[in-house]
Amino acid sequence: MLYRNYGRSDFLPNQYGGVENLEAIAFMQQLNGLIRARLPQCLMIAEESTPWPNVTRPVDEQGLGFTHKWNMGWMHDTLDYMSRDYIYRRWHHNQLTFSLMYAFSERYILPLSHDEVVHGKHSLIERMPGDYWQRFACLRVLYLYQITHPGSKLLFMGGEFGQFIEWRFYEQLEWFLLGYDSHRSLKAYVKDLNHYYRSHPALWELDGSWEGFAWLNADDAANSVYSFSRRSADGQLLLVLLNMTPEPLPGYALAVPAGCYQLELNSDQATYGGSDYPAGQLPGDVFTARVSSASDIETVLHQETSHPQPDQLFIDLPPLCGLVWRHLTPDETIQAYRRKTHGSK
Repeated sequence: MLYRNYGRSDFLPNQYGGVENLEAIAFMQQLNGLIRARLPQCLMIAEESTPWPNVTRPVDEQGLGFTHKWNMGWMHDTLDYMSRDYIYRRWHHNQLTFSLMYAFSERYILPLSHDEVVHGKHSLIERMPGDYWQRFACLRVLYLYQITHPGSKLLFMGGEFGQFIEWRFYEQLEWFLLGYDSHRSLKAYVKDLNHYYRSHPALWELDGSWEGFAWLNADDAANSVYSFSRRSADGQLLLVLLNMTPEPLPGYALAVPAGCYQLELNSDQATYGGSDYPAGQLPGDVFTARVSSASDIETVLHQETSHPQPDQLFIDLPPLCGLVWRHLTPDETIQAYRRKTHGSK
């Protein structure tokens, strides 16, 4: 609707000689303006796949006035990457980092929609490479990546429990699959992801700018590992690590703010169908190097507050996993340190 020449070789330009459909633009602006004024809670989502600017900017700022726009680039790059065999992913590492080049230019929705599970494209679980276990593990990483990436989320029905067939509009979903452990565990995992997202403002409060997101390491293509942080307005800090291959990585090093980190989400948990690597070690608290070796924990935390400096955090990364760690407050860190050194409760 936005273009006079969309899919046409013969077209009449607008009054200024351009290809923009001025009447359609005016209609969308009027429609969105009225709805936003009368129903401010209503979502108006544009499925728009071109680089048309300001789709989600308010009408009084010369935008189209939609509340959200589908991030089609994120969807195509992500699904193309996730469908690749694990051994080749290192050569396509930028497919998952490129979306941050434009993530804050609109109010985006990250869509895993009906369009992607029809017409021979295969269901999401069917696109994942590897054996049966690897497919479910890979899908769990995809969902954790989506839930922690800036932008609102959309997951089409059936994806939450790993339906293998494509969506069929003429019949119900294959609910009988919930009789099998892998599908039932995946559904429980998606439920936990959604609850975690809603209860942690760091994942959505500053979604529209770099204030809420920072890369820790965007360039570890050799290991196919991605690491970044999410931050809330009050400073709550979450670390996200994604291991995109079936190879575990013991002692993986990250440069992070000093302190103690508590594991809060682990897609490799046995309860979700994961391997629980390394056995008996997760979940738990992990201290950065400077804190772990400190004789006076309060002095280190005071220095970190006054003059923040990167410290080293070493994490055993499970195979094909997504992890979310929360940076504990100073009081929580002191308590965790005392538990570790003195065994006190």
